[in-house]
Amino acid sequence: MIVPDLRGYGQSDAPPDDAAHTAYSKREMARDIAGLMDALGLRRAAIIGHDRGARVAYRFALDHPDRLDRLGILEIVPTADFWAAWNAELAMKAYHWTFLAQPAPLPERMIGADPAAYLDWTLANWTATRSLAPFEGAALESYRAQMADPARCAAMCADYRAGATTDRRIDEADRAAGRRIGVPLHYIWAESGFPAQTGNPLGLWRGWAPAVTGESVAGCGHFMMEEAPGAVLAALRPLLA
Repeated sequence: MIVPDLRGYGQSDAPPDDAAHTAYSKREMARDIAGLMDALGLRRAAIIGHDRGARVAYRFALDHPDRLDRLGILEIVPTADFWAAWNAELAMKAYHWTFLAQPAPLPERMIGADPAAYLDWTLANWTATRSLAPFEGAALESYRAQMADPARCAAMCADYRAGATTDRRIDEADRAAGRRIGVPLHYIWAESGFPAQTGNPLGLWRGWAPAVTGESVAGCGHFMMEEAPGAVLAALRPLLA
């Protein structure tokens, strides 16, 4: 099993954004994953992703179809579909999609005023219990250190700027061209997470792939791996068997 940090996150490099917001596009990040596979001598793989990683995973499936066996998607719907589903309720819940995508350096400076407070409030409010209890101390310290790093905060914002522009347009172009994901796709979403607010998240994925299975995980919010690890593992085992 290989668990890479996406560009801009964790221990990976955080290159500067570009004017067209392609540096942190999921197409570019999918190329990173393909390059990692090349470096490790892996021709094909099964890929599972959560949140930003899931956006990279489905873009990898569309851009590198000959290198994928199976796909696991956790707690997202496709970027263009998520934007199209916005109403007042979803906009309030997912306000960060528009906040982080604002032109630099507005969100970076606002977060930089108190990065730990912003991070802790965000993580807690995306869990079912509205608390930091699901997170281990070491994980929280890593999150806080990255949020306090101006380069990584800028990378996070660049990720969302790409989502509002380049990623959305690439999705729309693929849908117009009729491109679909050709491998088995298993989709898992949280009972009280973001995709649940779209009304029919499983149906949205069935519009992108012919072989889709899926299930909702009860009693958890967006961070389902921390909140309900046993249920997530049970849901993924059949995909990987």
